[in-house]
Amino acid sequence: MKKRNLYIYQSTEWRLFLFSVALSILLVAVIGYYLVTEPRMSRTLVLVFIAHTFGGRAAGIGLCIIDQLNPLVSIFYNFYIEVLIVFCTYPLFVLSLNNFISFRGLRFYSLRLERKARKHKDKIANYGWIGVFIFVMLPLPATGPVMGSIIGYLVRMRPLQNFSATLLGTFTAIVIWFVFFDFLEQHLHIIRYIFAGIVIVVVLTYLGRITLSIKNFFGKKHDEKIK
Repeated sequence: MKKRNLYIYQSTEWRLFLFSVALSILLVAVIGYYLVTEPRMSRTLVLVFIAHTFGGRAAGIGLCIIDQLNPLVSIFYNFYIEVLIVFCTYPLFVLSLNNFISFRGLRFYSLRLERKARKHKDKIANYGWIGVFIFVMLPLPATGPVMGSIIGYLVRMRPLQNFSATLLGTFTAIVIWFVFFDFLEQHLHIIRYIFAGIVIVVVLTYLGRITLSIKNFFGKKHDEKIK
């Protein structure tokens, strides 16, 4: 047990998790500041965070454009949230997968992520760094920085390679989405309709996934009780 605890506290994953905690504290402080000084800005920051939590980086960027946030602020904030989510999820996934953390719900979630990542692992492994970069950058439901970082781990990429590909892919995707949405807003004025459609798709997709995960989780518990 002592060796296990020693590994956790000296591991890269633990340092990444502590970094995500620091990012979270800073985020709460900023939101709290704007809650007092500029409530509308605070609301936008919270809604963007919620959008990213459910995997909707496009929805988060759309929110920033609709609320007319500064372009650099919009890009930086959306990237900040993605970094926070990756550096929180990735270390918990690795530590849980290797049995250094043994929370039942986290273990179930980690195994679910692993199964999804393995579907793309062989394709990405053939291209290495550029494969992870493109995978994360593509605006598809199964892609994203969390899944990209997990695939990087499964193909045994070094952390620096893994996170440089993951975060650069994320940043590139955010810039592309912002330019695309800003063009629609400036020239076609249909960003609100597209944004509404994206939100509906994201919500319906993740409600379905959450429902299925809950059923699978309690189904496994029921089967174990029977055994």
